[in-house]
Amino acid sequence: MQQLEQATDQLIRELSAAFAKLQVATLQAELGGLQTAMQAADFWQDAKQAQVTVQKEAALRTRLTPWLDLQRNLADIKELITAGDSSLEAELAQQLETAQKQFSVLKHELLFNGTYDDHDVILRLHAGVGGTDAQDWTEMLLRMYVRWAEAHAMKSELLEQSVGEEAGLKSATLSINGPYAYGKLRGEHGVHRLVRLSPFNADNLRQTSFALVEVLPQINAPDEVQLDEKDLKIDVFRAGGHGGQSVNTTDSAVRVTHLSTGITVSIQNERSQLQNKETALKVLRSKLAQLQLEQHKEQIEELKGPTKSAEWGSQIRNYVLHPYTMVKDNRTKHEERDAQAVLDGKIDNFIEAFLEKNSA
Repeated sequence: MQQLEQATDQLIRELSAAFAKLQVATLQAELGGLQTAMQAADFWQDAKQAQVTVQKEAALRTRLTPWLDLQRNLADIKELITAGDSSLEAELAQQLETAQKQFSVLKHELLFNGTYDDHDVILRLHAGVGGTDAQDWTEMLLRMYVRWAEAHAMKSELLEQSVGEEAGLKSATLSINGPYAYGKLRGEHGVHRLVRLSPFNADNLRQTSFALVEVLPQINAPDEVQLDEKDLKIDVFRAGGHGGQSVNTTDSAVRVTHLSTGITVSIQNERSQLQNKETALKVLRSKLAQLQLEQHKEQIEELKGPTKSAEWGSQIRNYVLHPYTMVKDNRTKHEERDAQAVLDGKIDNFIEAFLEKNSA
């Protein structure tokens, strides 16, 4: 029993260190405050704010529950070991082994220590150099991230897309909702380069094309990123579809420009101008939050607009489909030979390599 007790004490110490790093006590207090607020008689008077609170409470409870369950299980194991009943040694050893496996899975969350790592994510994809091939490549990347989300039981929603003249997408905006979605995908931020035999020219020549993936923390609560109305220019226009077809007969599409940085967000997917405006503002807040992280600025007014372009020399990852198949990340040097599997959404090894490298 002594060896079992030592192993239990060691795991309890490791769990305690993890609690401190994750600031579990602070998160518990925050959860308690949210639950108290939800019990107030006038809670649903402001339906929009109430919905934000409910979503935040659910996400926080989901995050904390497995950690607190493990803490209780270990306390029970420790108590039974201390009681000294040797007939329970085999059963307790098995319970401890299960607890160790649970901790091994949970401690992966320690890699998610960024400001917005526990947030949902917005991906903005833009075709770069490469013409129609680049637009097709942008659509392939969109499919890759949707497949990844599906494999992890996360919800994805296409917020906006601009269709190419011949094929593919000029741009697209995708939201993905799930545990640590931003923390897991933030390493995808950057230029992605594709090398393949082009299906869009008669000679089937080798073509290199680029697409920019912006990974933004999804800011649902307006108080997380304050926007000054005086710094916004809001235009409305008639939504249009591929080939000039009218999607709507009213001016429902919305374009929001942040004057200080020059960032522009256009949304036309919804038929309601109000819904499009709210979505555009959410994407804008997310973009400004990402810029704050990149530029280490405390004030929104100090931010400069994005300058990264999708072209030669700036890529974070290469996807080669000809004359051989390989996907290689330029930052971590991790590579996969099964390029098709990667394009089908199997990017977890790249995600893990990035997290490990940036947590060292």
